[in-house]
Amino acid sequence: MIQELLQKYIWLVQTFIRAGERGLSLEELLDRWEYRWDSPYNRRSFNNHRQVIEELFGIHIECDRRSNRYFIAAGGDLSDGSGATAWLIDTFTVNNLLSRSKDRLSGRVSVEEVPSGHRHLTDIMEAMEDNRILTISYGKYGSDSSSVFTVRPYAVKEAARRWYLVGWCEEREGLRVYGLDRVMDLKITDRSFVLPKDFDVDSLFATSYGVYLMENAKAVEIVFKAEPIEARFLADLPLHPSQKALRKDADGTTFSIRVSPNRHLIMDLMARSDRLEVLSPKEVRDSIRNEVDKMKKIYGD
Repeated sequence: MIQELLQKYIWLVQTFIRAGERGLSLEELLDRWEYRWDSPYNRRSFNNHRQVIEELFGIHIECDRRSNRYFIAAGGDLSDGSGATAWLIDTFTVNNLLSRSKDRLSGRVSVEEVPSGHRHLTDIMEAMEDNRILTISYGKYGSDSSSVFTVRPYAVKEAARRWYLVGWCEEREGLRVYGLDRVMDLKITDRSFVLPKDFDVDSLFATSYGVYLMENAKAVEIVFKAEPIEARFLADLPLHPSQKALRKDADGTTFSIRVSPNRHLIMDLMARSDRLEVLSPKEVRDSIRNEVDKMKKIYGD
């Protein structure tokens, strides 16, 4: 029952997104509902659904009183308003389509597996809703042993096909990040905690690259130039949310990002080394040069 209701809420949102700024009249919506769900629909049910959609997703279906047409004010691109909402809608829609059209779409849709996406995520988010403390058994890479930590779950974050728990570790007395694929066991305790006022996970990682918490590191502006084809890829899929295009010429585009450099960033920049050059700061150029020297020792001149 709950899954069916969610499917209908998502269908309503997607229907209004496809309708665009012109929106839909109530009659048009009722016809589409009855065609899709093979059941009658009325204004009262629609208004109830509008209210639930706003509460669940923060999406407001408005009505233009001059034309009596309903629309989503975001103009169809929900990613500008809420990345989490857009992710939820896209993920649920794809899963729903695959479930309904398993035979017709078999062998035609390929998705990447997220190793930790199905493990512990539901329990963690339920604990976050109630502000309940967790105990986790956690094993690090390169070690066969595990440690038990008491964690206040502040947030979850997805990065590079993995889910991470961001929380306050009581044993370490500080914020820590835990990969869910390395959580061996997890329990929700009866203890509660108070989430710090104005906590926001995106702000926490605003100058980080990846899921690394750079508490004492200083963010710097990194300027790099990409050749034309690579520049188009970077324009569509930026290296970092802070990325800006500074100038463009026949040889390519010069970008900047503001982050705290770490090894993950250096490796990603090197992966584009034949199509991208870091111009500044000197410290980042030196880090790349050091990695190149290490490669020379392995592969020769």
